[in-house]
Amino acid sequence: MDLQNFEEVTREIERICPSDYLSAALDPGRPYDGQPWTDTGERGKTLVQGLTFRDVRDCFVVGCFQASGLPVSEYPKSLYELPWDRMDPLAVFQNMSCEMERRMGIYPNVPSLSEAA
Repeated sequence: MDLQNFEEVTREIERICPSDYLSAALDPGRPYDGQPWTDTGERGKTLVQGLTFRDVRDCFVVGCFQASGLPVSEYPKSLYELPWDRMDPLAVFQNMSCEMERRMGIYPNVPSLSEAA
């Protein structure tokens, strides 16, 4: 992939899932106009129910370990010992969201899939 394409992909990822604290991440009224199965689309409209703040924290920890790329047998004893320099923050969030859905009893939170004819 050349630099121009990489920059285009980076801009699109930032548009879909803003990581700039001062941009769209602070606008709770922004539209859910992403792909339907993502947190910026229809799936993202789901209200979190039945979880405590501790549950959400635990889901974050699970998401971190899952995003580490390490096999479970090699998980360190602490979140702080994960290979953060090789981890994707979006993967952490996606894994955390899936774990929250599991604990809410709604995973996978997407319409049933069917094979195309």
